[in-house]
Amino acid sequence: MHRALQTDALAAIVPAPAGAIDFQTAPARYRHWKLRFDGEVAYLGLDVAENAPLKPGYELKLNSYDLGVDIELYDAVQRLRFEHPEVGAVVVTSLKDRVFCAGANIRMLGKSTHAHKVNFCKFTNETRNGIEDATSHSQQTFIAAVKGSCAGGGYELALACDHIVLADDGASSVSLPETPLLAVLPGTGGLTRLVDKRRVRRDRADFFCTIEEGIRGQRAVEWRLVDEVVPSSRFQQTVDERARAAAAKSDRPHDARGIGLAPLARSFEADALHYPHLDVAIDRQLRTATFTVRAPTAPVPTEPAAMAAEGTAFWPLALARALDDAILHLRFNEEEIGTWVFRTEGDAALVAGADAVLAAHADDWFVREVTLYLKRVLKRVDVSARSLFAVIEPGSCFTGTLLELALACDQTFMLDGRFEGDDRPAATVALTAMNFGPYPMVNGLTRLATRFLDEADTIAALKAEQGRALAARAAAALGLVTFTPDDIDWADEVRIALQARASFSPDALTGMEANLRFAGPETLESKIFARLSAWQNWIFQRPNAVGEKGALVLYGTGEKPEYHKRRV
Repeated sequence: MHRALQTDALAAIVPAPAGAIDFQTAPARYRHWKLRFDGEVAYLGLDVAENAPLKPGYELKLNSYDLGVDIELYDAVQRLRFEHPEVGAVVVTSLKDRVFCAGANIRMLGKSTHAHKVNFCKFTNETRNGIEDATSHSQQTFIAAVKGSCAGGGYELALACDHIVLADDGASSVSLPETPLLAVLPGTGGLTRLVDKRRVRRDRADFFCTIEEGIRGQRAVEWRLVDEVVPSSRFQQTVDERARAAAAKSDRPHDARGIGLAPLARSFEADALHYPHLDVAIDRQLRTATFTVRAPTAPVPTEPAAMAAEGTAFWPLALARALDDAILHLRFNEEEIGTWVFRTEGDAALVAGADAVLAAHADDWFVREVTLYLKRVLKRVDVSARSLFAVIEPGSCFTGTLLELALACDQTFMLDGRFEGDDRPAATVALTAMNFGPYPMVNGLTRLATRFLDEADTIAALKAEQGRALAARAAAALGLVTFTPDDIDWADEVRIALQARASFSPDALTGMEANLRFAGPETLESKIFARLSAWQNWIFQRPNAVGEKGALVLYGTGEKPEYHKRRV
């Protein structure tokens, strides 16, 4: 029953515009991954098609990957969560002999623009964080079965798994050779996962990250680089046993029917994207994209069975999928659109009703997956290298889950009163239970707790306001919005703010915003996005990596790179 939910009838996928990178796919279109199922265990096998790169000009040898490979991986992880509630463990393995994964394709990196390299690393980070989220919160444990060379991004994929089994065959090894070979960093969280997740000692991690050949056998276990090494004769048996044991501990419902992730309903125009609950309009002169999110038009079902019966039409899931696709499209295909403006339309009471349903049935597997998906999409907003503004006007419904979009923004404008001739009620915002826990940022805190850092009394006061429609002055007094112009000043203040943003250096804005958004404690995720990604961004522009004599450019030519010796 569950396997039939791998939605393979894909003629209905609406393709992205010609030349654009499309993030929509499904198993029938996979060229690099293969899924098979054995009861409560899924096997996700990497079998990269060498001659099927995302763009021409390089071959994907040795199970190396590009963005196209990772788009399929992301899709598979999503489908495993929604379409296969019976699966409690996922084994990530290679279907090629003598190689697990050689990591990101070096020729691809050498030919890519700086922006593509950075966005590629960010997307792969988010995908691997999603794997960890599945293990931690969806009770779907990922296990890496490593046989053969496991290098760079390949090892980073294994590091995202909860348990790593390495073949003890004298040849299988793990390595992070980016620094000695390419003059760059392990860009999908490798450094952070070594010390923060696997607790590898700093001195050992330092040595490990400066050698090309990697580490194998018992030393890999002693250094905590893997969890166990197993002779080839018992390798598959051991992997199967570990997977079945993990699945047995899962609370996922073995007899539930999965939710098929049908193709997205969407359409494209030259300066717009359209989804059932979302429109995105692009102003190229102002370099802005305006997201208009619409509330449900009727109350969402209140019982889990009815929610699941709606499937991808269930409003919170439909919204998460649309926002996810639009964000990724804009990141990769609209690099000069530097400011995202969030608007909402519709009945705030219906949004509050949807939030109440999510909160009331948080233990249901489907509701849990929808809530976790919304959490991941909101995190994607947070870490996007774009200026974020919210515009709250009459007719808006920034309530609960949708208020999170405003709380994610760098600045928020809320109209005080009404426009002349507009008979709609004045704009309000409202808090729900969903603002106080289900959607943490990468720093582990809610957006409210990040906004009011270490202000427990303020958070308590905000909790007391749940369910109340807050007009502009009340919202400003509570610190929920930045500015509250009246109708006379509204258009000018919003216009001036957006024009000013467009006049600043995008590089400076990206650095400024990333430093301001994640107050509070560091976590594995925040270090990856706020520290590691920033360093990789810088290193990707340095001549030691990408200059005429840089390591990334000369790799494979036999010519030695020439490094500038200054330490900066």
